[in-house]
Amino acid sequence: MKEITIAGAGLAGLVLGNALRAKGVPVRLHEAGKLPRHRVCGEFISGRGTKVLRELGLGDCLAGALEHRTTCWYRGGRPALEAALPSPAAGLSRHRLDQALLGRFIQAGGNYQDQSRLRFDPGAPGLADCSGRAVRKSDWIGLKLHCLGLETRADLELHLGAQAYLGLSRVEGGRTNVCGLFHRRRDLSETRERLLAAYLRATGLDETAERLDAGQIDPDSHSAVAGIVFGGELLLDSRSLRLGDALGVIPPFTGNGMSIAIESAALAADPLHAYAAGHLEWPEAVARTNRACRRAFAGRLRTAGWLHPWIAGPRRQKLTASLARRRLLPFHLLYRLTH
Repeated sequence: MKEITIAGAGLAGLVLGNALRAKGVPVRLHEAGKLPRHRVCGEFISGRGTKVLRELGLGDCLAGALEHRTTCWYRGGRPALEAALPSPAAGLSRHRLDQALLGRFIQAGGNYQDQSRLRFDPGAPGLADCSGRAVRKSDWIGLKLHCLGLETRADLELHLGAQAYLGLSRVEGGRTNVCGLFHRRRDLSETRERLLAAYLRATGLDETAERLDAGQIDPDSHSAVAGIVFGGELLLDSRSLRLGDALGVIPPFTGNGMSIAIESAALAADPLHAYAAGHLEWPEAVARTNRACRRAFAGRLRTAGWLHPWIAGPRRQKLTASLARRRLLPFHLLYRLTH
């Protein structure tokens, strides 16, 4: 059986590696960094992701996940939207989930190499690109940390600030994941440990900053990412196989990015198994995966791309909050369209 090479041990790469090993496919997984590590991520799986993990026999990797059922959006420190989630979301840190998935992969006989950055031809047969989003010129940055002892008012909180939004979601171990997207400010010069709090105060989210100050921040959890560009289209290529964020980056307020990474890996598993077994040529395996991903994600990404300015843009953000307070925002419809 032919070997499959996976570039990137994010969610897509780890799930794909496990799915292929379950089918007896030899897999070599390359990771440029070292696992486990903290990542800028909402750290909750909403939509189909948890179901897909269980269908792949990876449900035990969700051990310790919290069940989230409610959400509340705030603007100007005031609640704008309070709603029950149409379906529960699973709250689990990437540090914990990645570690569990990696352990399963190695136990299943997968070949894992960390601190190994592949220099590859994207169209090379047998190569799945799960290396994450491409870094582009952008004025947006993502910041994240874990805080202990932070009381939350809903399972998932969303705080809208001036060209910023911040999510709070509880994960295992009494921690709360604090993850935000901010329009970059050149006037802020802070240490890594104080940068998120500085951005909160600079964007009008002072009350949230005070809540962080009252909690206990895990110094090892500070993470940042720059060059964030959110689009509404899939990065499909007839020659290469891209999965997870390498396939399409979904605006994070929808909370569906982790699920899309998991789902895209599951959609690729059968075509790649057929290629490894000699039943499909590589171009056809790529084409089948791309068609499946287009059907599953194109509508979600387009809708999320259209909605993003209504959360991040100051004027539209104000209107969004106003509609939500008047119960005119079709939250459940928008959730269905983006999940």
